[in-house]
Amino acid sequence: MENSGAHQTESEQKSEIFDWIEALVTALCFVIILFVFFMRIIGVDGQSMFPTLHDRDTIIITNMFYTPKQGDIVVLTKSSFMDKPIVKRVIAVGGQKVDIDFDKHKVYVDGKALDEPYINEPTALSEGTQFPLIVPKGSIFVMGDNRNNSTDSRDSRLGVVDDRYILGHALFRILPVKRFGKIG
Repeated sequence: MENSGAHQTESEQKSEIFDWIEALVTALCFVIILFVFFMRIIGVDGQSMFPTLHDRDTIIITNMFYTPKQGDIVVLTKSSFMDKPIVKRVIAVGGQKVDIDFDKHKVYVDGKALDEPYINEPTALSEGTQFPLIVPKGSIFVMGDNRNNSTDSRDSRLGVVDDRYILGHALFRILPVKRFGKIG
């Protein structure tokens, strides 16, 4: 009788191990599907979004049901400008008028000065784009938070960006762990 009890325990142990393996495989499949179809992990390269994001931060982005809005932080790619993805803040969307007064260091959208507590320093560099400009429908005008150390829509090589080049909207910073949290 003791052998049948030991055999039952061994069978229960195998069943429990199988249950754990099954749960791990299911969780792994879920995570893979989540990151293949709904989210991406992107590394920040450079200081153009400082102080909001730092060089080598790791962020999660999504493009599911996303429509760009003023103030959003987006990851985009434009192969004629740069081979790797870049991270910028949406300043204006299609149909909006952007003007920058470089003497007063103010950015205006539709005639209203933006309140920009997130910038590292006042906007001083024009990079050659003529203002004011109307952002075409289906496009965005982007700038880095580190205004004088950012190549962005002020530079004609990037210019306004077609919405189709947006890889996703930045949601969370996951690394470094000490700054983990929602990106705003």
